[in-house]
Amino acid sequence: MAYQQQLAAERNLGTFTLPAPQAEYPIDYVLDGQQRLTSIFTVFQNELKPKPNPEWTDIYFDLNAGDNPQDSAFVALEKVEDAERHRYFPMRVLFDSVGYRANTDHLDKTKIAVIDKLQEKFKEVTIPVQILNSEDRSIVAIVFERINHLGVALDTLQLLSAWTWSEDFDLLDKFRDLRDELSDFGFAGVGDDSDLILSCVAGILAKEPGPETLLSLNGSDVRAQFPRVEQGIRGAIDFLRTQLKVVHLKLLPYPSMLVPLAVFFAEPEGKDVVYNAATYQRLTRWFWRTCFSARYSSQTRKTTIHDIQQAELLKNGQPNTFGEIDLKVDETFFRNSFRIGAAATKTFVLLLSNNSPRSLLSGKQIDLDKVLQSYNRSEFHHTYPRAFLRDQGYDEASINMLANFCFLSGAENRNIGKKRPSVYLNDLGGPEHNIDDTLASAFCKAEEFNDDYDAFLKGRVARLVAFAEKLIG
Repeated sequence: MAYQQQLAAERNLGTFTLPAPQAEYPIDYVLDGQQRLTSIFTVFQNELKPKPNPEWTDIYFDLNAGDNPQDSAFVALEKVEDAERHRYFPMRVLFDSVGYRANTDHLDKTKIAVIDKLQEKFKEVTIPVQILNSEDRSIVAIVFERINHLGVALDTLQLLSAWTWSEDFDLLDKFRDLRDELSDFGFAGVGDDSDLILSCVAGILAKEPGPETLLSLNGSDVRAQFPRVEQGIRGAIDFLRTQLKVVHLKLLPYPSMLVPLAVFFAEPEGKDVVYNAATYQRLTRWFWRTCFSARYSSQTRKTTIHDIQQAELLKNGQPNTFGEIDLKVDETFFRNSFRIGAAATKTFVLLLSNNSPRSLLSGKQIDLDKVLQSYNRSEFHHTYPRAFLRDQGYDEASINMLANFCFLSGAENRNIGKKRPSVYLNDLGGPEHNIDDTLASAFCKAEEFNDDYDAFLKGRVARLVAFAEKLIG
């Protein structure tokens, strides 16, 4: 990336510290590929003096390597003894004439010819480079975002640290501190989690998400308003956790849904958003209608911007359409396959969570925080056992419908085993608990545990649809 204005940059490259750039000398900044460039530079650079670094070792060419393309001829070695100098050639001197001569004068002509050929090959290698000539931060940010979407693990905070508005690394520390504080909710490490926080920041301060939006803001303004950002994100997470049972980010069907909620709850430090019952109903209706309609599965940016605008109007008591999403939930939703990670499955799990579920075997209240934090297949099992249904001739698609799953730990599932529903029904509920109440918490009825899977599905799906209609208002 060619850029005239000097930016904050990393000057430590492998075992070397780069000299300060000369005045008026053109500078290119690396947007993607720094690790590869560091490796190449560290191996072949012969002008700067390296600093001791135990994490870096020299790369050698193995003259005894065979011709098998599956075997690498290059090895990383901390030290080469004199007796091994006939076998290992240091790559760091490949383009250093003095070092090249000193490390080949003890070799025979055949091995020298091999190294000469090696040098010729490296001389001819060209590294493809795409130069982006632009002074527009938003263009660079869009390119960076596209690289992220190609699956490259980059931290957008690295890009922010380069811009003049964020050269004050205290601001970056605030980003990292907030992310670490929210690690229990799923914000940890780099990548999507960091980008989601940045989208919340952009949504709160600029009314639309995306790194290109954030980079257009003034750094001092961001610092001054950062308490609002923290309040907004904390408020949104608290609302999700306490009112909707979303105890972890991985349970949120569409992570971008956090952004409009953060905008709604954003207030200066020490001030909370006060809202009435009607506003609460709009918030919850928006959440469930958004989940069941899958409207964040496409045109996410456009949808998020619209919801940000309406959330702010709702917060300020102005006319708005927040939560007014045309939707009708029918039985086809609950006939989707249960797949961990799928938005429909997460929506289904949250629906179950909001019906005060009990353990089928013991009848005790389920510790949702514990179960949902782990959120994996071991906490959910087939109400009508898989083995039983296979014996009845049902295919996997029919067996693995959402409507056939309930909260059931691995231990409980093993207790049920391959029993017919009419048999294991006698084990349910516990001696001190009403079995009907326990089954109702899972949208089931005792009379449907009669080994008739089709009748069970029909009844349970009807109750699931009715509860979904209640949630969406």
